[in-house]
Amino acid sequence: MGVVHTIIPFEPKAPQITLVAGARTCVTCSVTTVGLDLAKHVFQVHGVDASGRVVVAKAMRRNKLLEFFASLPACLVGLETSGSAHYRARELIRLGHEARMMLPAYVKPYVRRQKNDSADAAATCEAVARPSMRFVAVRSLENQARLIGHKTREMLVSQRTQLLNGLRGHLTEVGVIAAQTRPRAGWAGRGLRRDNPV
Repeated sequence: MGVVHTIIPFEPKAPQITLVAGARTCVTCSVTTVGLDLAKHVFQVHGVDASGRVVVAKAMRRNKLLEFFASLPACLVGLETSGSAHYRARELIRLGHEARMMLPAYVKPYVRRQKNDSADAAATCEAVARPSMRFVAVRSLENQARLIGHKTREMLVSQRTQLLNGLRGHLTEVGVIAAQTRPRAGWAGRGLRRDNPV
């Protein structure tokens, strides 16, 4: 007798979700509020149903995050303002969710135990549902691009000031006293090269 081989067709797996004991089996049907703790690679998701019962508490990698939220019905998602928060909020809004961002100082009072990603996600989920909570508006991509231009210019002006102050300090070491204004600092440097080769 020969060995019988059966071929099992490949079926793509749905995202793995850790269900909390006693929760309903249909996670995508019951989640109404989600707290999302942002990070670089691994995000923490904390979701509750309409009665406030924890339905999902899971760490999720960045490449699976949007896939997970695409499988949920439209719900309220809370995020702390941090790096990439505006981008994530725009993506969640595009998927049909209501994304609300809060300052970390407003979320901190809702942390019940030691500070870690899971506790932060639970606190964010709790804070976003509060009627008295203050939220930060989600910036558009154009607004963020304009802000990047302003911040970059501000940084360049600061660096220029640091360089000129450093140059003035070095010039005083060789006896050249330069004024604080920008053109005079430049003239002092040229005078140093012309009159006093060091």
